[in-house]
Amino acid sequence: MGLLSSNVSITRYQVLGQLADPLMDTLTRLLTQNAIVEIDDEDMDQSAGWTSFEDPFTPDFTGSTFVMGSQFLFSFRMDKKAIPSKVVNKKYRQEITKRLKESGKEFLSRNEKKQIKEDVIRGLSLRIPATPNVYDVLWNYEKSSLWFFSTQKSANEAFEVFFTKSFKLNLVRRFPYTAALESLTDSENDLLNKLTPSHFME
Repeated sequence: MGLLSSNVSITRYQVLGQLADPLMDTLTRLLTQNAIVEIDDEDMDQSAGWTSFEDPFTPDFTGSTFVMGSQFLFSFRMDKKAIPSKVVNKKYRQEITKRLKESGKEFLSRNEKKQIKEDVIRGLSLRIPATPNVYDVLWNYEKSSLWFFSTQKSANEAFEVFFTKSFKLNLVRRFPYTAALESLTDSENDLLNKLTPSHFME
């Protein structure tokens, strides 16, 4: 679910650090350098990267297209190829039978079988299109705050790692406890750290 969906799931982050000046040039360059790589016709099973909010299947960051008012708006896309195991097994068995018939052998070695399976998976990977997953990102640079439109564990973890890799900036998830640490005084924080959970059921 993205920014324009009727129902959204959001994870809030605090961004630690600043990008090098000039800001717009730096951000455009880093988004472009780390843009999603298409893998439909490649021998790859997954890919992740930045893409355009308006057209997530045509990454383009020229002309500051990711600037929305005082915020940056773009998307994080993860593509993955899922080849059904039954399809792999079917093609593998067919190739084993074909190879035995052509060679006149009664059996194949373990290494030969391993190579055949790898070739089958590679061939299928070139023919099966990747399934895309797109997650919107809204970054208020001035306030060092960011909204990631997903609460899925795998998506969030992949996003956090890729964000740090791309921008060399760290992210801190914001939830009631971390928000409290930012707004309370030192003495209040000391009291907060001494609190223990309350059990409402025996």
